[in-house]
Amino acid sequence: MIEPGNSTTSTGSEDNGVHATPLTAQLTVGVEEEFLLVDARTFRVVPAAPLVLATAAGLPHEVHPEGTRYQVEISTPVADSAPVLREELATLRRTLARAARAHGCRLLAAPSPVVAVQGPLHLTDDEPRQREQHRRFGALTDTLVSCGRHIHIGTLDVDTAVAVSNRVRPWLPTLIALAANSPFWGGRDTGHASWRAMAWSGWPSAGLPPHFTSTAHFRRSVQTLLGSGAALDTKMVYWDLRPSGHWPTLEIRAPDMSPDIDTAILQAELVRALVATILRDIAEQRPEPALRDDVLRLARWRAAHDGLEGFGLDPYTGAELPAADLAEALLDLAAPELAAAGELDHAAKTLGGLLRDGSGAHRQRAAYARRQDLNDVLHHLADETENF
Repeated sequence: MIEPGNSTTSTGSEDNGVHATPLTAQLTVGVEEEFLLVDARTFRVVPAAPLVLATAAGLPHEVHPEGTRYQVEISTPVADSAPVLREELATLRRTLARAARAHGCRLLAAPSPVVAVQGPLHLTDDEPRQREQHRRFGALTDTLVSCGRHIHIGTLDVDTAVAVSNRVRPWLPTLIALAANSPFWGGRDTGHASWRAMAWSGWPSAGLPPHFTSTAHFRRSVQTLLGSGAALDTKMVYWDLRPSGHWPTLEIRAPDMSPDIDTAILQAELVRALVATILRDIAEQRPEPALRDDVLRLARWRAAHDGLEGFGLDPYTGAELPAADLAEALLDLAAPELAAAGELDHAAKTLGGLLRDGSGAHRQRAAYARRQDLNDVLHHLADETENF
């Protein structure tokens, strides 16, 4: 295992690799997951969200509409450990899958509908904001029919969230590679492991966040997006990473949606431990490693292109490295905090499984390769989604 660019900061761990006072245990985590609804026979997206949400109305605070009627979203309650988070995700997925089947649908934990959406876009009926978004941004709204996973780490005031955001940025490409699960889009193989990461970057308010010199700089950047017309409101700050506009959290928005819950938990574990590690570095006044934004931008593209099976770029030097090595470097960096929280074994085992069996993108392509049939990809995704 390596440390990219020799720039990975020290974790400040004890000799046994475990912090005497783990910061991870003091941080909470919550996850938002977006799903597509597909017809149980044809596996094409259907605008059934209002019906499915009405059936799942017993969980009014955890189940929500999304930008289109092809989508539904779950939001976990705040959790303080990976086992609690896993239980919440499984319960919510199970409830939503049951509601979907009641209306002849299946739940699809996929970043894209795989095949092209036919006909006009079905926007969420009760959201005039969505119609205004469509009017202003035109064809960009076609990318709304895509699904990501958002991870919230708290409790962080905005000053702390901004400072932590700067130091999480170098790891965004690795998080994209770990989650890569959208090779097919519009009925074709895009040649990328995460086409969602590329398609979503078309929004003027999306992609890598700036490096902020202060909280005031962060707020000016948001106001510039609003004033320029690039965003209707603060909900449209679509950066891969941002201090949440509604909660005292740092929100990581880069990962693709993926079917298996263990991958979701791995992402949450890594992000929470990474934030804890960074908080310790800030408290100990460790300098922030220098980073070139042009290299980071290229590293983000390479992660979206190659995913976990290919190569990535060291965000500090631009050197080409196996994506697996970059993922293991993130695990190494987070390991002391993961161990202190009792989550290192699960994280290491899950990452090892991904490296052995392949990422979501790899598994989709394997499903397609058997008969060259995209329906096999859709069946594979639906089955993995319901494997609680």
